[in-house]
Amino acid sequence: MKICVVGTGYVGLVTGTCFAEKGNSVCCVDIDEDRIGKLKSGLCPIYEPGLGGLIEKNVREGRLSFSTDIKDGLEGTKLFFIAVGTPPADDGRADLAQVLAAVDSIASSLSHSCYIVVKSTVPVGTGTLLCRRINNHLRERGVEGIDLEVLSNPEFLKEGMAVEDCLHPDRIVIGASSEKARAVMRELYLPFAAEDRIIFMDPVSAEITKYAANTMLAARISFMNEIAQLCDRVGGDVTAVKEGVASDRRIGPSFLNAGCGYGGSCFPKDVQALCRIGERQGLDMTMASAVDKVNRRQKQTLHIMIRDRFGADMDGVTAAVMGLSFKPGTDDMREAPSITLIQGLLGCGASVRAYDPIAMNEAKKLLPSAVEYAPDMKTLLSGADCAVIATEWPEFIEADWDEFGRLMKRKIIFDGRNIYSPGKLKALGFEYYCIGRNMTPKAML
Repeated sequence: MKICVVGTGYVGLVTGTCFAEKGNSVCCVDIDEDRIGKLKSGLCPIYEPGLGGLIEKNVREGRLSFSTDIKDGLEGTKLFFIAVGTPPADDGRADLAQVLAAVDSIASSLSHSCYIVVKSTVPVGTGTLLCRRINNHLRERGVEGIDLEVLSNPEFLKEGMAVEDCLHPDRIVIGASSEKARAVMRELYLPFAAEDRIIFMDPVSAEITKYAANTMLAARISFMNEIAQLCDRVGGDVTAVKEGVASDRRIGPSFLNAGCGYGGSCFPKDVQALCRIGERQGLDMTMASAVDKVNRRQKQTLHIMIRDRFGADMDGVTAAVMGLSFKPGTDDMREAPSITLIQGLLGCGASVRAYDPIAMNEAKKLLPSAVEYAPDMKTLLSGADCAVIATEWPEFIEADWDEFGRLMKRKIIFDGRNIYSPGKLKALGFEYYCIGRNMTPKAML
């Protein structure tokens, strides 16, 4: 099948490459000349395990190509996938500018029947808007006799595992109005998943499904973070609470780890966008709003813990921040809790030294120039007054604190991801602060 993917960001590049891996002919189009230039030169512009090798293989075998001109992806193409960004506007709504521009570029040259498949996360009703917009373009050009349908096919990729998720998805959601469109999408996706994992519905329901799924997962995180705050107040251990809650088969353990808040490209903006969608329909999205509120508060937790320990004036304090990406396995810094943490520390006068195995180049684009970057853990911790874990990278989990403690000025750890045993670190002479595991009651019932 001939496919054109518009957008070579995270979703578009992974999706297009995996389509090619399954034998389809795929042209990925993007207006970013630098990005397309890198891809044509064999360089993968994003960090995602396994993706670079897969791109190289499919380009070499002639199934995958890249272009800045939509016309290179038009001829004979049956499916156009829109996979451009929908960043949040100032009011939290999804900004559709890139989606509209992508559709306009297709419709301005289109002359044959095809399907437009929206992979981007878009507000409810976007499919109807795009269909009307495309038909207006065709009427203005005097083009007749073209059958078009706009489909919704939301992505559910996990950064750091996106290639595996795309090649072996646990479910594929497709919003399509006609049986003909469903047949085409079924043919495309059967090499990826069993037929009972391909879920068809109407386009509006598919659009809602994406927001609902991400908000549900974010809600689990925010709920446990709120429980962690309660544990700190009354002397409980949130890790024990999690074990007790997760043992219920109706609940399970996923997305129940308390920490310093969630970030990334999806959860923050999708939760906020769902709130705005409800508001426009006159609904108070109480639960979604609460999820967002708890997460915003949770991102302040580490900074507040450190300020409580050192005081509001941290002049002379060197904080070693371990991890910058919003989660391990990616260099994505979007909405990362480390940003809030570092801004708070600098605002109190602290010196900030940071290290991340992958994300430091991305961090330099987003963080103040006052941040110093260390090439390794030893350099990071040498002479530091405290270590602050913001991302649970494996090398941090396996760190030798007996050795690293001897490098530090003061043996103090603030663990924003609860990756260590309090008993072991205290036995090594550390002051150890974590989230929801204080075990010293501040207030009794």
